[in-house]
Amino acid sequence: MIALGQFLEVLIGGLMSGVLYSLVALGFVLIFKASGVFNYAQGAMVLLAGLALVRALDLLVANGLPLWVAVILAIGFAAVIMAATAWLIERFVIGPLVNQDGLTLFMSTIGVTFVIEGAAEMIFGSDVYPLRLFPTDAWFLFEGLFPGGILVNKLDVWGALIAGVLVAGLAVFFQRTKTGRALRAVADDHLAAHSIGIPISWIWFVVWLVAGLVALVAATVWGTKLGVQFSITFLALKALPVLIIGGLTSIPGAIVGGLIVGAGEKLAEVYLGPSIGGGIEYWFAYVLALAVLRLRPQGLFGERIIERV
Repeated sequence: MIALGQFLEVLIGGLMSGVLYSLVALGFVLIFKASGVFNYAQGAMVLLAGLALVRALDLLVANGLPLWVAVILAIGFAAVIMAATAWLIERFVIGPLVNQDGLTLFMSTIGVTFVIEGAAEMIFGSDVYPLRLFPTDAWFLFEGLFPGGILVNKLDVWGALIAGVLVAGLAVFFQRTKTGRALRAVADDHLAAHSIGIPISWIWFVVWLVAGLVALVAATVWGTKLGVQFSITFLALKALPVLIIGGLTSIPGAIVGGLIVGAGEKLAEVYLGPSIGGGIEYWFAYVLALAVLRLRPQGLFGERIIERV
């Protein structure tokens, strides 16, 4: 019974951690799904959103505003910053490169990453800033069934709920709204979409804006978990195996991929780590990604690409 309780605790903790990875992966999926661009700058966008939020929140609270008012205003300020960032990226980076190949666009997002990181730390600071928007204590569940119960972090539960709401909202946005359908058309063929009157520049601004707002949501959770700091940008690397497993074009795939990665790395660390050495959770996700690439290169939920010769 003790072994089962430990297994369930590790599994649940891994699944919850995986949902937090999915929050970052969603930004990648959104931009790739709508424009065909692999946005390496998503991690930097999480950093920028988090710094704008926490610095504005600290300033407003220091000036005597009630916490709930300060939180609303700080989130609004961070959203404006992300909207301005989306406009600048579309206007000066993606827009001029609209007819270039995917590799050129990908390289441009690497440049955007360094610009965002440098500008964010120059404007908002480079220290570690604590952010406390969600509870970080734990529940102990099923204490009557397992000795000591099963520990579940409240922050992870909040992250799971937020991710669920985001996926539902994005699914409705892409499937039911005119703008969402236009985004899908642009992703299929930029020139054809432009020829039927879809404004490419506006569509790309919208998708980068939505990805920026998703980055803001991710920053609220990860900032509460780790503090807002430069290392948040490396979340992009943790999101890569999630994307490979779930599929670059699938929003539900980002969630499922995150669950697989989170559960896999935690279970591997606990049950395989003692045999092959510690630190397995830092690379085990990439082993899972390689296995999926061997079996299904487009990911579990990705679209199979058929090219006629």
